[in-house]
Amino acid sequence: MNIASTSTGGSMSAQVAQSFGRCAYFIIADTDNIKDFEPIQNSAASAAGGAGPQAAKIINEKGAKILLTSKVGPNAEGALKEYGIKAVEGISGKVKDAIEEYVNK
Repeated sequence: MNIASTSTGGSMSAQVAQSFGRCAYFIIADTDNIKDFEPIQNSAASAAGGAGPQAAKIINEKGAKILLTSKVGPNAEGALKEYGIKAVEGISGKVKDAIEEYVNK
């Protein structure tokens, strides 16, 4: 299963971004092998409006079923629910640590 994390950069050592819709990157990782990850630049970050729903579409197209982030706005929350993506909020620290902690629960 794929898991997505908001990220300030394109690596697992980057910090979890504070905002979902306007984060710089998403890190998409396979929960069976988190070393197999893909950084995705968030093209929705510069959108004039509707960044959250656009960002939800991006991670859905990458097969993410879980999202790790600090905060999700109300518009993004609805879009994530439509795609069947579970948002886990209140996440901080390094992306690698956040993903490992979630996978090893």
